[in-house]
Amino acid sequence: MMNKNINRLLNIAQKDSRLVIGLMSGTSLDGLDIALCEIKGSGIHSNLRLKEFITVAYEPGFKNEIKEICSKKNVDLEKLCLLNEWVATKHAAIVNDCLKKWNIENASIDLIASHGQTVFHAPKTLHRQEKFGNATLQIGDGDHIAVKTGIITISDFRQKNIAAGGEGAPLAVYGDYLLFSKKGEDRILLNIGGISNFTYLPGNLDPKDIFSTDIGPGNTMMDAFMQQHFPGKYFDENAAIAKQGNFDSRLLNVLKENNFFQLPFPKTTGPELFNLKYLQDAKQRSSTTGLSVEDTMSTLNKFSADMIADAISKCFKNNTNLNIYCSGGGMHNPLLMQHLREQLSECSFHTTEALGINPDAKEAVLFAVLANENVCGDPSVFAGGNMQAISMGKISFPY
Repeated sequence: MMNKNINRLLNIAQKDSRLVIGLMSGTSLDGLDIALCEIKGSGIHSNLRLKEFITVAYEPGFKNEIKEICSKKNVDLEKLCLLNEWVATKHAAIVNDCLKKWNIENASIDLIASHGQTVFHAPKTLHRQEKFGNATLQIGDGDHIAVKTGIITISDFRQKNIAAGGEGAPLAVYGDYLLFSKKGEDRILLNIGGISNFTYLPGNLDPKDIFSTDIGPGNTMMDAFMQQHFPGKYFDENAAIAKQGNFDSRLLNVLKENNFFQLPFPKTTGPELFNLKYLQDAKQRSSTTGLSVEDTMSTLNKFSADMIADAISKCFKNNTNLNIYCSGGGMHNPLLMQHLREQLSECSFHTTEALGINPDAKEAVLFAVLANENVCGDPSVFAGGNMQAISMGKISFPY
């Protein structure tokens, strides 16, 4: 006799199409992205339609609780334990509310793909402890989401990538490859979230040439600086503060002096490195501690843009005929995008809207794709390139 949950999963895998909710909460802590996707097929034959999307903003109290443990080496272990369940319960409630708002029955949803909330990312290149390998930790346990929504939940995607020899990030390459590759067009899928990263999709469709890497800071340092100096503001909307200042070359040069930028691609990082302490140390070393708020914001904006442009230039020095498709909060920063267009003038800039996917929904959509692959995909589709041929995510049943 088969366990009824296993039988249910088997039935889902055999359906012509599946309704999958992708959940994404990034390091910016601005809110929970919820993407309701209809997915037909799997692998390179995946066909995805985004049916609904919303970002539910986090309340200040929620953000403050997460900030107590996020990207910090020393935290209250009890608080970490409590938040693992608490975040999942909050996310489940948000899902239930959205489904009610959309007039959709929970029972009609096949899967939830939950990224969880990253609280610490520790690649060996950052922690440098010989006896330990790469590690990362996301909270918001999948069992709690499954039980409280009644929907099978796939979560904790990054651990399999690490187990197979990766650094647990960026995972976007898997979904980018399945959804956005196009014969005859070299594409870069650039995501400017808290940390910036990109996926390169070659027009020859050769998996050996595909790769994805973190670049460095996207919005994380700018957002943290805004929150420090403008209580109640979480980011520099329309680059209003940065536009009032001028970047300082002394500070900018020192911000760029970190071994991370010399590491070969691909690589990963996080706010564990790029944070307000990093900024303060750079100000002291560059004798710019008295720099104005506006000039500091302008410099941080230029820093993020310069490192993105530098990474793309280093990786593709012999190929400037690139189409760059942007997503993430940084694409809404007009000064940041202006810097990128000026420095990568031979590239063509678009958003993933041109590829049929709302750029704000992209990361949540990609985790929905990973959940679909977990249930009915063949990991060998990723073989032969810079991606591990693996199926990612842990399966949690509602009962």
